[in-house]
Amino acid sequence: MHRIAALGLHHDHVWSNLEQLVATGHAELVAAADTDPELLAKYRDHFPGHTYSSYEELLENEDLTAVYIFASNRLGEDLAVMACERGLHCLVEKPMAATLDGAEAMLAAAEENGVRLMINWPFAWWPQLRHGIAMARAGEIGQLWQVKYRAAHQGPVELGCSRQFWEWLYDEDLNGAGALMDYCCYGAVLADVLLGRPEAVTGVCISTGLKPDLELEDNAILILRYPHALATSEASWTQIGTMTSYVTSLYGSRGTLLIEPDHGGRILLATEEHPEGVALTVPPQPDHLANSATHFLAAIEDPALEIHPLCDAGNGRDAQWILEAGIEAAG
Repeated sequence: MHRIAALGLHHDHVWSNLEQLVATGHAELVAAADTDPELLAKYRDHFPGHTYSSYEELLENEDLTAVYIFASNRLGEDLAVMACERGLHCLVEKPMAATLDGAEAMLAAAEENGVRLMINWPFAWWPQLRHGIAMARAGEIGQLWQVKYRAAHQGPVELGCSRQFWEWLYDEDLNGAGALMDYCCYGAVLADVLLGRPEAVTGVCISTGLKPDLELEDNAILILRYPHALATSEASWTQIGTMTSYVTSLYGSRGTLLIEPDHGGRILLATEEHPEGVALTVPPQPDHLANSATHFLAAIEDPALEIHPLCDAGNGRDAQWILEAGIEAAG
């Protein structure tokens, strides 16, 4: 039985991921650490194990196999390095880090200590998206010439995020940027998986003025240029409604894929014969790709198992390179 602790509870995605971990029956959740007493109390109300206000104290006192890191992007860099140096496998919530230097340090620590480092991207668990990626990589829509992804909602506060979450999302140092870091990261990793590192990155950030108290950008777009392709990654914290949000479009020389979001979303293929698009059947997926917990535990148990490309730490580092290039280009 794998003994796992949570380092950081101030990323709201932590709760559903811990629930999935416990549900596997193959791991024991033994402890959690955070500096916020309210979050520690919430953990005690829902999960077993000890709680700590010191990350270092948890690591010193608990006998662990691995850790879940759900802290601010900046703090997550340090926690991941600290855990890797103790020989612990790490699951880190997206994006990999606040900075490229932080991502590089995390990757180096994992490689030097022979541990698994997996980046959890929520859209990695959508079967239809994985199928679309596999089709594109196999050349089933011909030469891939554009990747497009848009992540958008009305804003962390309006969405109902906890105070402990949105406070650091709205802090440039802790997040790495604003909406660009939070939501352009998805399109960045998707483009990296499908097209690799771009030749050039253009970034545009704006503040709409709709959030007077927000000092960071609330909308952003990255344009990635490749020798014979391009990719766009859009982010918004001001969009009303869910139309167009989290939709993936992949354009190839022989077909176009439109991939709807979430579990149950469709994947549609348009070709010259069927220009309006037809829904495809997603083939059965391996059990270990059900969610972050099943995949992470499978990766720990089988060193030969390849982590899905979306969650691979090397690709996470490359996505961080794209994000940092976009931030620099946006000025």
